[in-house]
Amino acid sequence: MTIGSAGEHTWRYRLWQHLRATYGGPFTFVGPREELYDKTADAPVSLAYADPGFPRAHLSGWGEGWLHMAPLIGDAVRAHRADVLLVSLGLIDLGFYTNAEQTAENVTAFVARAREADPRVRMVLLPVIPNIRAEADDSFATQVTLFNELLAKAVADLDEPRSPILLASPPQAYDIHTDTYDGTHPNASGEHRIAGAFAAAMWEAWGIGRAYAAGTG
Repeated sequence: MTIGSAGEHTWRYRLWQHLRATYGGPFTFVGPREELYDKTADAPVSLAYADPGFPRAHLSGWGEGWLHMAPLIGDAVRAHRADVLLVSLGLIDLGFYTNAEQTAENVTAFVARAREADPRVRMVLLPVIPNIRAEADDSFATQVTLFNELLAKAVADLDEPRSPILLASPPQAYDIHTDTYDGTHPNASGEHRIAGAFAAAMWEAWGIGRAYAAGTG
């Protein structure tokens, strides 16, 4: 959902467009990766963005979650001097690797390693958003609900003044039937809604940018 597939803009691009229009200071996106996922190759080897003219750097991966990112985040923050982490993870963890409690433990590990690299790093964490498996599988939906509750508790417990953590609200009016192309991965309108969730959190808490308008992306 964050890395995106060949031919897509990605929500990262939508947020970049929004911040270019609303944020008065310099900024860029950073990270050790640039690639999109190529469905034909079944690997993250594509640079075929719908619009390549933006800072494409990121730390995201197709099929990677909190479990995979917690060991990587410290080196990424340290090497690329990230000031703000925008994190949308959890669906793949719950779907294939860890239950809600174990996933929440990996959230705590992720935060700790990010802060080891930069004690003043700021973070915005997005809950697991609506998806087709949660709609079709009641037990999975229960795990998603529990994880989102544990994520909110983790944010409340781990938030501190020098390294604040925000819990973004789920994307407003997100509908898997109109905002995704397969019930999970966002289409253009879904990209705007996810970008809007991150933008709203940063604007409301930190005064970064302003309220999101889909036309900015």
